[in-house]
Amino acid sequence: MAAMAPGCVVWITGLPGSGKSTVASLVRDELVARSKPVVLLSMDERRRKYVPRPTYTPEDRRSAYAQFVEEATRLAAKGFIVVMDGTGHRLFMRQYARKLIPCFFEVYLKCALETAMHREGERPEGLVMAGLYEKALERQRTGEEVDGLGEVIGVDSPYEENPDAELVIDADTVSPEEAQDMILAMLDSADAPDELSTDSC
Repeated sequence: MAAMAPGCVVWITGLPGSGKSTVASLVRDELVARSKPVVLLSMDERRRKYVPRPTYTPEDRRSAYAQFVEEATRLAAKGFIVVMDGTGHRLFMRQYARKLIPCFFEVYLKCALETAMHREGERPEGLVMAGLYEKALERQRTGEEVDGLGEVIGVDSPYEENPDAELVIDADTVSPEEAQDMILAMLDSADAPDELSTDSC
């Protein structure tokens, strides 16, 4: 396997519940199966390293996403394919990555808010509070705060789409496995040095 220097970054972005984590894991697993040097960075897993006591305020998110991008940048510089799994709802967060990383791909899993709410509502309690949308909507209706619930993207703040994203996937109709195939095809056909092709690196 040829060494990759520099590496590349694929940021899988979209609303909470759009399927980012599932698709990111599938892409990572396939790249591992191809013996590629790959790292999966999940914001849900990394957030407390970046912000030990997150409150999900705009300031918290700005700091966390800056560190998220910078960690991906360092890993790419070492030759890894970095798969980023994070909402990054503000466009400037993703543009910061684009500015720092020479070989960067933005993949937007686009879905209706209703689809995201349904999927997120089935997620068990874990690194992220379960039932985010339901609790955020209830807070809007009643004005009562929910302990530990910060700004919820899609309810309290909009997701800012990027018309220049390398790949937009209709997550309402495309399965995670199909999304994986589309992302790998994008990488394989990208106008990048041969070392970065997932077939040749």
